[in-house]
Amino acid sequence: MAKMTLKLPDDLADRLSALQKRSDTLVKKALEEGGKVVLKQAQSNLNSVVGKGTKYDSRATGELERSLGLSPVKENGVGRDIKVGFSEPHSGGVSNAMLAALLEYGKHGQPAKPFLKPAKSASKTECIRVMEQTLKEEVEKL
Repeated sequence: MAKMTLKLPDDLADRLSALQKRSDTLVKKALEEGGKVVLKQAQSNLNSVVGKGTKYDSRATGELERSLGLSPVKENGVGRDIKVGFSEPHSGGVSNAMLAALLEYGKHGQPAKPFLKPAKSASKTECIRVMEQTLKEEVEKL
């Protein structure tokens, strides 16, 4: 059987080693930066639908909009993820997630006012671009 040894240039080996050591930090930073793009779009969409087009005067307090944010980066079984969602609780006795679902999908007598799904679609390309740029900048610093 043949045996082969491959020796990498020292600078490349050092950079690869540094990349391995910092990979958790790099992935976290990229996910956070991409998450900010989606969050900004979701906030904009939410602000444009809350209290608009209602049959009666709006009772919006701004609490739902303030509760929209990013989760910490977490392991998901196959990698890591970050989520755009709502913190709890809501002072009205109903969860913020339930209020958001009512807006997103509507209910009997209340038409749907989607804001999350359009935010995901509208920000996908920019989110990917920002994450790639963040990773590229961080790798170049090594």
